[in-house]
Amino acid sequence: MRLCLTAFLLGLFLFPPVVSHSQQPDALAEYRAGNYERAIRICQDEIASYSGNMEAHVVICWSLLRINRYEDALRYARAGLALSRFDVRMIEIMGEIHYYLGQNNEALRYFQEYVNLAPEGSRIEQVYYFLGEIYIRLGRFRHADIALSTAVHYVPGNAAWWTRLAYARENAGDLTNAVTAYERALTLNSQLTDARRGLDRTRQALSRQ
Repeated sequence: MRLCLTAFLLGLFLFPPVVSHSQQPDALAEYRAGNYERAIRICQDEIASYSGNMEAHVVICWSLLRINRYEDALRYARAGLALSRFDVRMIEIMGEIHYYLGQNNEALRYFQEYVNLAPEGSRIEQVYYFLGEIYIRLGRFRHADIALSTAVHYVPGNAAWWTRLAYARENAGDLTNAVTAYERALTLNSQLTDARRGLDRTRQALSRQ
């Protein structure tokens, strides 16, 4: 028994138990949890340690977008594109930044580039929605119809997007299909005031034809 105890103690001395250290901060996990400021700080530390960290550039941009810090996001997005010019995540981010800054032509260019590079990308439905909104801003309602029709093809349950599609059709003079889209929006969400008003307005316009 004494020999076994001695061997056990010797083993502890030679091979001490591994102490589990706390895990490294995970910026993406913090972002997904909605802790955007925390995610930003982690990414800033990671970029300070290694300026070529592409993942940190992506996550910090996502986080900055969520808290409406568009100019800061633009700075990191430009740095990210300098690291990898054709990273589709960063291209989409650039489109969003310019969209929220009201820079329609720049946003349009990046979103169109995303569609060309990643026609089945993970953000493709959102990109088509943004394209539709930009075309509405520019008064190009038939283009908006095409973009928003594609967006609702990918996400048919989004009542707000159906409302915007209906609005684009209404302004393009396609009243019959506008009614259809407004009705679809209200089927999905009967509380949408914009859809209800749009439907009433479009039906009245049809009745005068």
